[in-house]
Amino acid sequence: MDLFELKPGAPKKAPKRKGRGHGSGNGKTAGKGSKGQNARAGGGVRPGFEGGQMPLFRRIPKRGFNNFEFQKVYTEVKLSDLEGFENGTEVNAELLKQTGVISKINDGIVVLGNGNLTKKLTVKAVRFTKSASEKIEALGGKAEVI
Repeated sequence: MDLFELKPGAPKKAPKRKGRGHGSGNGKTAGKGSKGQNARAGGGVRPGFEGGQMPLFRRIPKRGFNNFEFQKVYTEVKLSDLEGFENGTEVNAELLKQTGVISKINDGIVVLGNGNLTKKLTVKAVRFTKSASEKIEALGGKAEVI
């Protein structure tokens, strides 16, 4: 991008000033009509409110169990991501985070067998795929389950 390619930004539209007299076009009731729940301060209803009728989410039967709250979330690391470390390095979750290979540790690290590895490493993780542990140990490294 060059200096001559710069263009001015879109003009900023001033916010509507409500309740500032008849001349503004938004005076008196400030665009809220006359009386009623929606005209009051903090007026309106919460999402899903059906005017006192039993709401849909309470009418529908609830069944089963949802594990979302309790599920374990693992951070996946490919073997090709471990290629950047030196020979004989002990690779663990903290080291992966410090070097920027992963951004979050979550509930632990899972090493996947994608890609190739050419270095002898000691890798510590919660889980390894079968191919990942075979490739690490084939090079003389260790795949340690924490």
